Amino acid sequence: MKTIALMLCGTAAFAADPHLMPLPASYTPSGGRLAIDQGFRVALGGYREPRLEKAAARVIDRLARQTGMPLPGSLSKDATTATLVMETREGSAIVQRLGEDESYDLTITTRQARITAVNPLGILRGMETFLQLVDQDPKGWGVAAATIRDSPRFPWRGFSFDVSRHFMPVEVVKRTLDGMAAVKLNVLHWHLSDDQGFRVECEKYPKIQELASDGLYYTKDEIRDVIWYARDRGIRVVPEFDIPGHSTALLTAYPELGTLPGPYRIERKWGVFDPTLDPTKEEVYTFLDGFIHEMAELFPDQFFHVGGDEVNGEQWKTEHVQSFMKAHGLKDQGEFHRYFNSRVQPIVAKYAKRMMGWDEILAPGLPKDIVIQSWRGQKSLAEAARLGYSGILSAPYYLDLMHPAAEHYLADPLNEDTKSLTPEQRARILGGEAAMWSEYASPENVDSRDWPRLAAIAERFWSPQNVRDVESMYRRMETTSRWLDTLGLTHLSNYRVMLQRLAGDGPVEAVRTVADLVEPIKGYTREQTVNYTQQSPLNRLVDTARPESIPAREFNLAVGNGTMDHARLRQTLVAWRDNHIALDPMIRQREILSEVQPLSAALTEAATIGLAALDSIEGASPKPDASWIARSKASLAEAKKRKGDLVLMIVPGIESLVERAAAH
Repeated sequence: MKTIALMLCGTAAFAADPHLMPLPASYTPSGGRLAIDQGFRVALGGYREPRLEKAAARVIDRLARQTGMPLPGSLSKDATTATLVMETREGSAIVQRLGEDESYDLTITTRQARITAVNPLGILRGMETFLQLVDQDPKGWGVAAATIRDSPRFPWRGFSFDVSRHFMPVEVVKRTLDGMAAVKLNVLHWHLSDDQGFRVECEKYPKIQELASDGLYYTKDEIRDVIWYARDRGIRVVPEFDIPGHSTALLTAYPELGTLPGPYRIERKWGVFDPTLDPTKEEVYTFLDGFIHEMAELFPDQFFHVGGDEVNGEQWKTEHVQSFMKAHGLKDQGEFHRYFNSRVQPIVAKYAKRMMGWDEILAPGLPKDIVIQSWRGQKSLAEAARLGYSGILSAPYYLDLMHPAAEHYLADPLNEDTKSLTPEQRARILGGEAAMWSEYASPENVDSRDWPRLAAIAERFWSPQNVRDVESMYRRMETTSRWLDTLGLTHLSNYRVMLQRLAGDGPVEAVRTVADLVEPIKGYTREQTVNYTQQSPLNRLVDTARPESIPAREFNLAVGNGTMDHARLRQTLVAWRDNHIALDPMIRQREILSEVQPLSAALTEAATIGLAALDSIEGASPKPDASWIARSKASLAEAKKRKGDLVLMIVPGIESLVERAAAH
């Protein structure tokens, strides 16, 4: 019997890895298999509540979708004959709290699976592990027998979802919650206001929804529905209302709160803008008191996020602000911002909430119970912990930057910057949050920007710190991606839909060949080529292509280490070389494909060079001379440059072939 107590890291991953993400703290296979058939039943043991009964019903529904088998079974009263027993000793808090016990044990034998936990949160986590283990073998559906003991590394494992820049309907939020629960994330940080829109209904200040939302906002009933939907999945909902900056939409509705008189208009572009609340005005704090009171009653979580980031201070250079600062002994805009936060924090505390904010709110004098969310990095997080503040890390986990999963995966809230912290200080680092800022995300493509990379980040927050085998992560992430598709996430299905739109009546495979091998440019550089606004259509290849090309990554690795057989390699290169023949007529007829032309041409050129190099390696042609090598390297250097908003990703593999041909 072999225990995988997450000694998978640091070694070459092997085929026996459990196809789980996140990996559990301890996994011990025991031999044999529990069959899953149409007699599947779920029973509850010990403490019972409606949330557990709904969870049991979801297990049956999810299994039916995963397997394609009708499962007429319902909640069983007989734990001795049930296929899956879920047993817990006690209930969890009515309003889920930070740090509640989420541990569970999952024991699978050839006769029965049993999840035991201290409270329902552990049951919800173990349930997802069980569902993820279901697979097929020659005898049908089942689960490999094993014993799992599992608990999270961090109590705060979040996802920050921006619904302001591009509004996301309730169904998008709910399917996001389903995905989060599946990979054991436990905080939805709901970014509900920004310069481009204020997305909540407010009874005390109705101009918010009337003038600041474009009619795209969540009613209070919808928000309550989302909160309860999240609670059923063991997820807390923390609202964010960004002040004093990123407040153009709010000032559109209430310009009297601004540092300048206005008028203001909802912002349609992206960036950091000047409009800012005026901390010198008492009516600002009166307004915030009324607004926070109403939102505190709506959102039950103990944390309340006030943003506080990217205040450029341009409007604070005005005479009346400077006079106020001088009168109050505030020497610069940083101290003025601190003054504002010192006025806001008691309001938040008045309604029994703990204030959260981005790095910029950190300043001496604020109570130690505020929480710092770091977008600046681990050094900033470590400094907050050193000063006595709790914090969470977001900086390496910005999904909208289109970075590869490995880059997110290897970043850790506890790194070299935190080594000098005492154990007490390190304990103040509560975990982390991935973030999706929605400048270039729509309800149609947002899932492909989040998933499956968000699953890799979830593993970083849940699994032991030494789980760092990147190849194992990629292998399991692909399996997890297909599993998540059965939940109703659209990162796979909408990819096909968007490709077909690009292709029109033409062969979609010709478009997909290029789409599979390119990636959107990284970071905040997309606006360099096109003047994007909130109304810009997100229907081009750059909006369709995945943030990370797994086919290109696998090709580059296989060619680079020589593990791809030559027959398959030649077949692949020929297909890439000839793809332009089918694609070029489509490009000429469809304006929406215009940005594909240079990428398709570069793919043909790279594949042609690769075939010539392969001929030389195999002895079908002479060793290439220095002139050919120089021309090929120059062509490949050009091929991997940014073309519009996209980059062709298979060039490193072709470069490896050229190097091998030159050395042959």
